[in-house]
Amino acid sequence: MVLLTLPSLLLPVLLFFLLQTPTLSIKKSFIVYLGAHSHGPDPSSVDLDSVRKFHYDFLGSFLRSNKSAKDVIFYSYTRHINGFAAILEEEEAADIAEHPNVISVFLNKGSKLETTRSWNFLGLERNGLIPSYSIWMKARLGEDTIIANIDTGVWPESKSFSDEGLGPVPSKWRGICQHDTKRVRCNRKLIGTRYFNNGLAMYAGPLNSSFSTARDYDGHGSHTLATAAGNFVPGVSVFGNGNGTAKGGSPRARVAAYKVCWAPYEGVQCFDADVLAAFDAAISDGVDIISVSLGGGAQEFFKNSISIGAFHAVKHGIVVVSAAGNSGPNPGTVLNLSPWLLTVGAGTIDREFTSYVSLGNKKHLKGVSLSAKGLPSEKFYPLVSAAEAKHANASTAEAIICQGGTLDPRKVKGKILVCLQEYNDNARTEKSWQADMAGAVGMILVNDEQSGNDVVADPHVLLVSHVNYTDGKYIFDYIKSTKTPMAYLTRVKTEFGSKPAPFVATFSSRGPNLLEQGILKPDIIAPGVSIIAAYTEAAGPTSQISDTRRVPFNVQTGSSMACPHASGIAGLLRTLHPDWSPAAIKSAIMTTGTQHLVFFIDQLKMKCTSAILALLNFPYTCSYNRG
Repeated sequence: MVLLTLPSLLLPVLLFFLLQTPTLSIKKSFIVYLGAHSHGPDPSSVDLDSVRKFHYDFLGSFLRSNKSAKDVIFYSYTRHINGFAAILEEEEAADIAEHPNVISVFLNKGSKLETTRSWNFLGLERNGLIPSYSIWMKARLGEDTIIANIDTGVWPESKSFSDEGLGPVPSKWRGICQHDTKRVRCNRKLIGTRYFNNGLAMYAGPLNSSFSTARDYDGHGSHTLATAAGNFVPGVSVFGNGNGTAKGGSPRARVAAYKVCWAPYEGVQCFDADVLAAFDAAISDGVDIISVSLGGGAQEFFKNSISIGAFHAVKHGIVVVSAAGNSGPNPGTVLNLSPWLLTVGAGTIDREFTSYVSLGNKKHLKGVSLSAKGLPSEKFYPLVSAAEAKHANASTAEAIICQGGTLDPRKVKGKILVCLQEYNDNARTEKSWQADMAGAVGMILVNDEQSGNDVVADPHVLLVSHVNYTDGKYIFDYIKSTKTPMAYLTRVKTEFGSKPAPFVATFSSRGPNLLEQGILKPDIIAPGVSIIAAYTEAAGPTSQISDTRRVPFNVQTGSSMACPHASGIAGLLRTLHPDWSPAAIKSAIMTTGTQHLVFFIDQLKMKCTSAILALLNFPYTCSYNRG
């Protein structure tokens, strides 16, 4: 009886001690946004110190200690954006959000990263020559406009960032070339570099000195920055394809790289706190255009780092251009929804890097690729579906997409392997690595139905042809209906005049704007498929760890590539019309957009209008000769 009553006697005592024991709340990194500063556009060091003290005092009033506030704040946004980033408990963040002077409090989340021919396609040049009526001539190639890129940094040794032919750095520039452990040096072209990683460190833990650099180890940032404003570089190609002169939209503009994106950590590369810090610095540095090829998500306007940063930039007369995202064709997938952003989707151009598939039944199908290798002329090889070449312990669903470790080399060696490309699967070059390791002589990458006609030219390690859904279905049917299916793949060659062009790439994110349906997004499309531009020499062209090849220029595809095309055009307009507001520049680009670019006017016999040429307001007639 005593044993039965003892627990009930102890319950009040145990409950008392449990109530007195503090619970351990999980702390997370938050951004507290307070709006604008009361100081002017050129704050003194006293102003900046005053802002920091205010942030410590403000947060200290919630934490009951200014010292605690100093310990947890890892960014104090002091120049143009008013706010701070700090490590807080969720309850503390909720309390702060209730304060009447606080606009928003949101988690420091992560986001992902979302050419030689494209400017000819847009009408700025004609067959390598710049006509007298081109906006390049009128805007002096974007001379002395300053274009900032918030991305993965820069490969400063690239010829695209050479300062040949440029004069002194514009006096309006107030930025720096931040001290760097990897020797990133600036010049009269690349006039500034900064890096931001405190937001990353809040998730990944303390970072070593290798993170103290704006050097680009990914390639994305160098590619986008060169697309916007790279200098003229003749004789550029990727494995002998697309030969021509590489240049950005504003070739004589100055550029500044703000590194906020790093090697992926738990699937994300760029953290909000770092992005916001980069915006605050870029505004203060005196840039004219900010190009942001990052996914901004669909959060409320003032709970989104790109939206907040762009809002303050536009207030200071800076045009901000962003990527629409790569989650199409599903509706409501567009990112970067704020009305003050120019949000750019991805379209095609009239150039393709083709590799044709010849089947044993004499059927010829067009695919695309950037493979450096070729097969002996006209020699046909056995053709096998990856589903039929799987290891005994692999599933058909895994093998058909050529997942790592699913292929049996005994069934693949010496053959052309057919792999399925599923919708939104970006591991295209990984599939060709698997095929190569299994002993295939070549690979055909076949789209599934949802991927449709979206084919991408990638720098595969063996000869690959990427074909659309319809042609891929034909290939699978041929394999099933033929006792000894055979195939041959042609070497890659560059073809021009592809039709229709431009059209919106299947992967490019679509509207409607789920946050505010009264605001149409995306705003416009620009070239974003198979774009050639500068690259890092710290990674291979496929970004696979095992890819030891190095290329100074590479082909990439995505709305990330479309965004800097519009940034380059915005740079030209800023040079041509320095008094125009960001809204005027955005309006000029949007209201002159047309699906009929100059390259096809005489072919299609349509009304003589063109997005870029109309932008110039020059006399254009239908008698114009393409040359």
